[in-house]
Amino acid sequence: MSQFAFVFPGQGSQAIGMLNGFAGNSIVANTVAEAGDALGFDLGKLIAEGPKEEQDLTTNTQPIMLTAAVAVYRAWIAAGGGVPSVVAGHSVGEYSALVAAGVIAFQDAVPLVRFRAKVMQDAVPVGQGGMAVILGLAADDVRAVCLAAAAADPASVVEAVNFNEPTQIVIAGHTAAVERACELAKARGAKRAMKLAVSAPFHSSLLKPASDRLRAYMQDLNFQAPQIALINNVDVAILNDPAAIKEALVRQAAGPVRWVETMQKLAADGITQVIECAPSKVLIGMAKRIDARLTGEALVDQAALERVLATLEQASSQGQ
Repeated sequence: MSQFAFVFPGQGSQAIGMLNGFAGNSIVANTVAEAGDALGFDLGKLIAEGPKEEQDLTTNTQPIMLTAAVAVYRAWIAAGGGVPSVVAGHSVGEYSALVAAGVIAFQDAVPLVRFRAKVMQDAVPVGQGGMAVILGLAADDVRAVCLAAAAADPASVVEAVNFNEPTQIVIAGHTAAVERACELAKARGAKRAMKLAVSAPFHSSLLKPASDRLRAYMQDLNFQAPQIALINNVDVAILNDPAAIKEALVRQAAGPVRWVETMQKLAADGITQVIECAPSKVLIGMAKRIDARLTGEALVDQAALERVLATLEQASSQGQ
């Protein structure tokens, strides 16, 4: 098979019935059951039936996204799919990538991401922090807007935290500072500056307490050197030392998701085929808008998985 990358989505891609397209796939069903056992409740029922309000709780969303991604990855391998040349994950999706790369066992990753979600939520009281997406401004302009908004109140924090596309950037911080930054962004020419329905300022420096608790939790977890190259969020780097990987995850909780640079690195390293491993098309759309050399599909259901597998096998047989 030709070289390709797998990417794993984060929060926001969850949906009731998101794995229905894999109904009858025993690998997927067993993975969901394994996650439920690790958590001590019926995660499969929550994925299949909701309610949406429960799915959207951060402490549920993060293990749901991990489980869905790993289930689809396992289904891909079981169907004869090749191992990707490189993997990457957006925010909590990085944990899915770590499981795929053999760094951490799935049964350890499931409670780990639930703990991560809890400490990220606990770091800032509900109502005191928030996030917003800024569309139509370049990264430097968004950074300037955040600096200006924070300067209006020296005790406040607002920062650019998710660099999703060249002109789609998420900011996070204290609620009032985020609102000021939105107004300043509109005045600077942003197409949209819209608050997000989230309960904490994820990936901002306000989540440093979460990083500290995450470090303590991971101290005794068994991490292995990756079997697949993995580009991390916080440094856009490929690390091999398990201790360094843990420390990067610690910093990721309170540091930006540098997704634009991650996709640019894939393209620069000669990867052109990107496959989104979960019932989601969010990252594929981003990849194509970040670098025109990147193409790909999403494994949204069993039919898509089989179609992508056949396409890659055909390309490989033709020597592409």
